[in-house]
Amino acid sequence: MWQTLLAPIDLYCERTGPELWSEPVNALSNLAFIAAGLWGVREVRRLRTGTFAEVLAWWVVAIGIGSTIFHTFATRGTVWVDVLPIAGFTLAYTLFNLRRFLGMRWGKAIAIFVVFYAVAGTITFAVPDWLRQASNGTTGYLPPFLALAFFGALAAASGNRAGWYNLVGSAIFVVSVICRMIDPLVCGSFPLGTHFLWHIFNGLMLAVLLAATARFGKGSRQ
Repeated sequence: MWQTLLAPIDLYCERTGPELWSEPVNALSNLAFIAAGLWGVREVRRLRTGTFAEVLAWWVVAIGIGSTIFHTFATRGTVWVDVLPIAGFTLAYTLFNLRRFLGMRWGKAIAIFVVFYAVAGTITFAVPDWLRQASNGTTGYLPPFLALAFFGALAAASGNRAGWYNLVGSAIFVVSVICRMIDPLVCGSFPLGTHFLWHIFNGLMLAVLLAATARFGKGSRQ
């Protein structure tokens, strides 16, 4: 088991071997997440948006730390340190949307949450293997994109300006996904790759979401 968890993996163009510092730019570009998260913490405290909002901001910092660990120690074990904070933030931010931006009570929010991710998960699972491979695995990020677009549109339609922030975030996310997709395709002409741009644009996207969280996230807190 431990041998499996410690087995090195090579997923990105910049990595040249299993050594500790083989993805310096990919690792350092995670500062975008940490900066976005710390800025979010400051804004949430300044605007007194509450504990739930501050937890989301610190969660973004955790995403940056987890991704830095993975891109420094790229093993089958550390990939979970990268993936789990992202998944956790996605789910928590969706609940935040339902509770604070759309003003739903817990019961309704959880019901819609479960149905939405059941549908989004089914759609993602149904993606054909050729598309999953051609997209460099980015189809796995379809649920968070759908959540941003769908609940952003609902919030905007309800008159909450946070919805427009979500829609802007989903547009930035499209750019991020493109950068992740083309990373293996540019290796021959650009050995650094483009995965670091995935980090930078996602950091920007999360800063936009935290801006919405801080400015419009007080809600009714039912």
